Amino acid sequence: MKKIQFILILSLILSCGEYQKTLNSDVIGDKFLVGTSLYDEGKFKKANRLFSQIVPQYRGKPQAQKLMYMHAKCFYETESYYTANYQCERFASSYPDSEKVQEIAFLGAKSYYHLAPIFSKDSKETLTAIEKIQAFINTYPESEYISEANELIFDLDFRLEMKAYDTALQYNTLTDHQASIKAFDNFILDFPGSKLREKAMYYRFDSSYRLAINSVSWKMQERIDKAINRYNSFKKYYESSDFTNEADIKLKELKELKTI
Repeated sequence: MKKIQFILILSLILSCGEYQKTLNSDVIGDKFLVGTSLYDEGKFKKANRLFSQIVPQYRGKPQAQKLMYMHAKCFYETESYYTANYQCERFASSYPDSEKVQEIAFLGAKSYYHLAPIFSKDSKETLTAIEKIQAFINTYPESEYISEANELIFDLDFRLEMKAYDTALQYNTLTDHQASIKAFDNFILDFPGSKLREKAMYYRFDSSYRLAINSVSWKMQERIDKAINRYNSFKKYYESSDFTNEADIKLKELKELKTI
């Protein structure tokens, strides 16, 4: 009976537009109850306005753990990821034995994933996201969130892979062939299983070819030899390739220049 009365009273408070009064009230218990009701309804932004007001007053109290859980999750649900990662990490540190700790720790790590940029942007936040998600995996290896965490790592790794490939290809396009060769060397070393490896090996050869044919005479022969070696490396791994005809034409030109 009391529970029904409580629900009716709470519904009346909310339906009568008393949210603003609760927000301006000094009664922290009302803020907790109304905020919890709003949280349960998925009204996270409104709920968190109330939670933010009462967090300091609930420190050390029995309800603190539940409040901090809802507070952290509200930031995540409203896509306030910079604050979410801090609040989630704070919860995990403060309540390591909580039944909610794995969920919140994962959401904290996932917040970094949401902050990671697309591959064409600076990769600093992508590296941070990988570090945070990997830390979660290492801390909770048996968690129900491990499968999703591994998928996030895979996606972030691919962004780094695309960034590295795109950078090397831009050097090739801009005719900075020495930088392109070095960038493709690093890409092939860092991402040996990449689906882009065939393209990377071809364009590394292409950059080497362009560097050789545009060289001053006293550097040309040495650079031709290096370009031919890179052609051989490409053909070793990709005997049949969409780039084979182009590569063979360039090889023929290199051999002709070598005999001059």
